[in-house]
Amino acid sequence: MTQQKPKLLIIEDDPGLQKQLRWSLDAYDVVVAGDREAALAQIRRHEPAVCTMDLGLPPDPDGSTEGLATLQQILALAPDTRVIVLTGNQDHANAVKAIGMGAYDFHQKPVDPEVLNLVIQRAFFLHNLQQENRRMQQSQADSPMAGVISRDPGMLKVCRTIEKVAPTSASVMLLGESGTGKEVLARAIHALSPRAKERFMAINCAAIPENLLESELFGYEKGAFTGAAKQTKGKVELAHGGTFFLDEVGDLPMALQAKLLRFLQERVIERIGGHEEIPVDVRIVCATHQKLKDLCAQGRFREDLYYRLSEIVVTIPPLRQREGDAALLAHHFKNKFCAQESRASLHFAPDALAAIETYQWPGNVREMENCIKRAVIMADASTIVADDLGLPDTGVEEEPLNLRQVRDEAEYKAIARALARTDGNIVKASEMLGVSRPTLYDLMGRHGIKASA
Repeated sequence: MTQQKPKLLIIEDDPGLQKQLRWSLDAYDVVVAGDREAALAQIRRHEPAVCTMDLGLPPDPDGSTEGLATLQQILALAPDTRVIVLTGNQDHANAVKAIGMGAYDFHQKPVDPEVLNLVIQRAFFLHNLQQENRRMQQSQADSPMAGVISRDPGMLKVCRTIEKVAPTSASVMLLGESGTGKEVLARAIHALSPRAKERFMAINCAAIPENLLESELFGYEKGAFTGAAKQTKGKVELAHGGTFFLDEVGDLPMALQAKLLRFLQERVIERIGGHEEIPVDVRIVCATHQKLKDLCAQGRFREDLYYRLSEIVVTIPPLRQREGDAALLAHHFKNKFCAQESRASLHFAPDALAAIETYQWPGNVREMENCIKRAVIMADASTIVADDLGLPDTGVEEEPLNLRQVRDEAEYKAIARALARTDGNIVKASEMLGVSRPTLYDLMGRHGIKASA
């Protein structure tokens, strides 16, 4: 079955330019319109993901009033459509105005087919990314894993592991940098477990002073210390029947590590000031950004406790290692905060997406969430630009999204490596690459690689 070409709308009143664009953009199912009425009719009929539009439309072919009015109506009718504005060399101000109104990008005339093709490819890619993000949100809306937005194979493997271990009684240790979503996954473990109807209790060991942490964990009896006016249950006891989440367990003081170990072994606790052993049935899930094995070697964490807590270890990859997830999460948070802040639909400018994809995100998903919320609040008009994000300039060039360019670069590297490994032997290199000798010669000629003498 032949793959259906994506629909592309061209709004252009010049028949000659219409024909040129249709010919140079044959990778798409092109439909054309010559004025505002026809353009809006095509938008309603085909709902194209991308359209190109000349600002000089009749009855104002030498101005931009009709083009800008058409743009406004298109975005009101189909806010997800990526509109690429075509302008003359002297019409830069109107192009900027169009971007401010919500156009995706602009391209100056005379049209360079190759450059325009790249802009259109990028627009289709971003539209597909946004649609996929929405489908994922809809399909996961009622799922315990709904808080995990990812297409990265490593992160999806983590999700499958969580789904596999959740129904068991094993203690789970979640390892990962700050902001990677450890508590989200801990809650997913609870929601997917037989204990889902019971309580999920969480405590951050790094956020509570050491002298208060024991009473928070295990509770105290009336009169146990000054100010203990009544008997108070601890978080472990309150989680009876459910799940207890120990966040930043690496910061647990040594004295409390011994008491926690006893609880894990005996499944009983004693409140401060009490002498009665209280049985507690609770599942332990813990998390830390620290390397606990290193802490064990330094004598700062009990090795026997480590092995009790780490029956199942799940390592969460940082955002910078999750292929494609930065842009995916950016769209997710943009949609979330647009709704939360009662803002009309916003779009990312190309420079903003490039900044998002090249930034290393040391604070991971939490930093991304704060960054996008700030951008949604600060953005003027309907477009988020790089300055709205407040990210430092990384100086890293954006990776190409043109498939031909990516394929050519990969071919060149593979051929060069094969020839280097075989010391220029064409027969052995072609066997290594899995192609015939004539094919290898053709590829070498296309990439300008000379055979060694």
